Amino acid sequence: MLNTLTVWNFALLEHIQIEFDKGLNILTGETGAGKSILIDALGAMLGSRLSTDLIRSGRDWLRVEAVFSLENQSKVVEFLEGNAIDTADGELIITRQITSGGRGSILINGCHTTLAVLKSLGTLLVDIHGQNENLSLLKQENQFALLDESGSDLKDALSRYGDSYGAFREAEKRLQEKESASSDYEQRLDMLRWQIQEIENARLQENEDEELQKAINKMSNAEKISRHITSACELLYGGSNSGIGVVSGLEEAVESLKALGRFDDALDEVAGILGEAAIQVREAGYEVRDYADSLEFDPRLLDKLQGRMDVIDRLRKKYGATIADILAYYDRCQQELANIENYDEDIAALRAEVEAARAEAVQAAVRVTDLRRAAAADLSVAVEGHLAALGMPDASFVISVEPSESLGPNGQDRLEILFSANPGQEPRPIQKVASGGELSRIALAIKTVTASRDTSPASMVFDEIDTGIGGKTARMVAERIAMAAVGKQVLCITHLPQIACMADNHLYISKSVADNQTSTSVRSLTEGERINEIARMASGANVSSAALDNAREMLAYAKLKKEEYSKNG
Repeated sequence: MLNTLTVWNFALLEHIQIEFDKGLNILTGETGAGKSILIDALGAMLGSRLSTDLIRSGRDWLRVEAVFSLENQSKVVEFLEGNAIDTADGELIITRQITSGGRGSILINGCHTTLAVLKSLGTLLVDIHGQNENLSLLKQENQFALLDESGSDLKDALSRYGDSYGAFREAEKRLQEKESASSDYEQRLDMLRWQIQEIENARLQENEDEELQKAINKMSNAEKISRHITSACELLYGGSNSGIGVVSGLEEAVESLKALGRFDDALDEVAGILGEAAIQVREAGYEVRDYADSLEFDPRLLDKLQGRMDVIDRLRKKYGATIADILAYYDRCQQELANIENYDEDIAALRAEVEAARAEAVQAAVRVTDLRRAAAADLSVAVEGHLAALGMPDASFVISVEPSESLGPNGQDRLEILFSANPGQEPRPIQKVASGGELSRIALAIKTVTASRDTSPASMVFDEIDTGIGGKTARMVAERIAMAAVGKQVLCITHLPQIACMADNHLYISKSVADNQTSTSVRSLTEGERINEIARMASGANVSSAALDNAREMLAYAKLKKEEYSKNG
């Protein structure tokens, strides 16, 4: 709900602050006092264009500030939190300013934001009727909401359709992902087959690379190995400058100690130890000698081994650090190849799933369409009845529900509101044929019919709604505005006393001239001042006692009607 609107240097408005109440806020005043300027200022708070031409003459800037209550405004709070705007205080403060140089700023609860964000927020705050660009009735999503809130059966059908449509869209997504991937499948298949063949051709064995590395190291160091083994053999068996070999020396030492034992057994144990040592050294020597005899340093074999190692190294660079990693990659390639080769079967299964989901969604959509058409017929008849009471007896109002070419979030329907104000003319799209005043009355008729389930913004503005009406029609318009104001805050600019007398808060707009400057002021009228203002509106500048009595009767009648609407609401 709009609590206050404060304006600085906006056209005729030098500085005013208006306090708004719940219910019906009526704005009246002399022609040219600036009533429409107030609506323009409010529009700036909702994202309308703000031009430097609106800056008051002799000033360098203009500013508009609006304070809204966030009580019972869950959609607004959700939007603000989604845009990282604080809502902890339960208030919404919008400030908009523009300088003569064209520099503008928008603040929402102290946060700088963009015009796009403000426009989106504005649609949740206030519904302005009489300006086509702001009329929520012309928005497709609101036309659906008119019907879809009409009863529990339709809501249940929409819920079932929503589940079916969601399943259908999810199946479509999976199919699209699979089909999109297919464009890369041929190239991927070639790559997989090539990689698999490359690994298979290598005929890798577990730990082969380790054995190869040992062999290559051995053959690459053939000269050093030969030198060391020759030295070892010479030390073991003699044949070098060192003299007798270790093996022969030990054997001779053992024989000498055994001979000693015939005379003294003190070293018999030592002789035994050396005998065992001689045996072990002799056995070790055999192995050393066999190793030396087995040495074969073939450069061609080394090239072959290095060539094999190069093959393994290339595979390790591509597929893994070890042979185990390469073989694991090979297994994964085999699995992926099998999956891709089953592509046609997978696509067929997904397409069948999509068609089944589509059929279920279409069936649910048909039920929604039937219920919508029934609701549209009932709502069209009810709105036409109210339009007749609002001074449009020949008006034709039709909510057309036609099938669309495809399923969508709202079903398989295309909605269009058709309207004709005059007999003999075929109803045409409302946005093409309805004037601002007609749109306002249509919106008022709809609000009257749907008041108990209306989900539109908490505040409404009616501008131009009294264009071309009077007498009984004006009274019927007034009564319906009062009905709409039972559960909402309504702002209405009017020249008609029949509408003004229904006010819960009557604001009077006047202008004055001082120092060759025109200024506009706004104040809330007392009960006595309301009587005078309604009398003036009904009879003109010269207010007679009869006009005052008539004004009192109008206010008394209005009070009774509002009490009636409050009880019924």
